[in-house]
Amino acid sequence: MTNREEARDTPTRDDPADDGVHDDGKYSRVEYERRFLVRGVDWRALAASARSIEDKYLHGTRLRLRVVRDLDSGERTIKLTRKAASPSPFHRTLNRILLTPAEHRVFDRLAGDRLAKVRRHGVHAGRRYAVDEFDGELAGLMLCEIEAGDLDELMRAIAPPFADIEVTTDPFFDGVNLARTTRTELLAKLASFRAS
Repeated sequence: MTNREEARDTPTRDDPADDGVHDDGKYSRVEYERRFLVRGVDWRALAASARSIEDKYLHGTRLRLRVVRDLDSGERTIKLTRKAASPSPFHRTLNRILLTPAEHRVFDRLAGDRLAKVRRHGVHAGRRYAVDEFDGELAGLMLCEIEAGDLDELMRAIAPPFADIEVTTDPFFDGVNLARTTRTELLAKLASFRAS
């Protein structure tokens, strides 16, 4: 942590592209999203900005502690988010507040499961997308996310060519589950797609 970050006693200003395909700065919004397994590595040549993301899913809650760091500038954004339950895997309400480093340390003392990844953004067919490349136990897993303003627009969206199998409806690939997934479980899951 730099001296500047240690001294900051107000939340960092949210970057409109800090950790998602679209973040309009609202404290609460409905997120319309689809997820796909990524095939190959050609997408890296098309990606622009890159950010590391460290998540902690707090036990017994729907809360996620997130630290986003721009890999070029080093700028850091800390937030606490809550995704509400939804009848559809394609949309859910997301609430979030920005935290100071001191507030982050308070929440980080709570028990939870961690998830680390690097998120890169690109544009395909006029639509912004993100590719998450996971670390640790999930090394080798890559997911592409696309978002839209409403459900109809989301279902009409054209995924990038490297977005292979859609996994939006598979709860295995929800962040809270991935945070507690072992490497053995991941490899078995990916093998099941190859076998089908």
